[in-house]
Amino acid sequence: MKLTQYTDLSLRLLMYLAMRQGEIVTIQEVSVRFAVSKNHMVKISHQLTKSGLIESTRGRNGGVRLARSPDKINVEQALMATEDNFDLVECFGENNNCVITDVCKLNGLLDKALEAFFKELRQVSLTDLVKSKKKIEDALHPFPQVSIVKFGPRSRASILKNK
Repeated sequence: MKLTQYTDLSLRLLMYLAMRQGEIVTIQEVSVRFAVSKNHMVKISHQLTKSGLIESTRGRNGGVRLARSPDKINVEQALMATEDNFDLVECFGENNNCVITDVCKLNGLLDKALEAFFKELRQVSLTDLVKSKKKIEDALHPFPQVSIVKFGPRSRASILKNK
């Protein structure tokens, strides 16, 4: 089994939001920090919002944040929100043409393995994934800081002249 890049990026987004618990984060920030397409992140955030894992706020100060505490969201929930197929082999799916399905032990073995996989993921929360928050933060691309210049009663020319 191989998880899609979509799910990989979804997990990264959720981890980032867990690190920034309670804050509203822009998709632009996330895409810059992870060096990924903003359009792709928009699609992912839309899907995670539909699934109830994150909340989205529109407008000038809009962005996304976790819909609940990161210790209440496990990795299995994240995978289920983004992956739609966990068929490891043909006999797991609807289009099974395998002639030995009825006598094969592989199906049962892989079914047990998949259940063990999900059992492990169920036990790991987003909080667990970001325990090394400082190391993760250091590994991310920097987000450019924008300084905001506020003009008061003095004109822009007099401010520049006094520097």
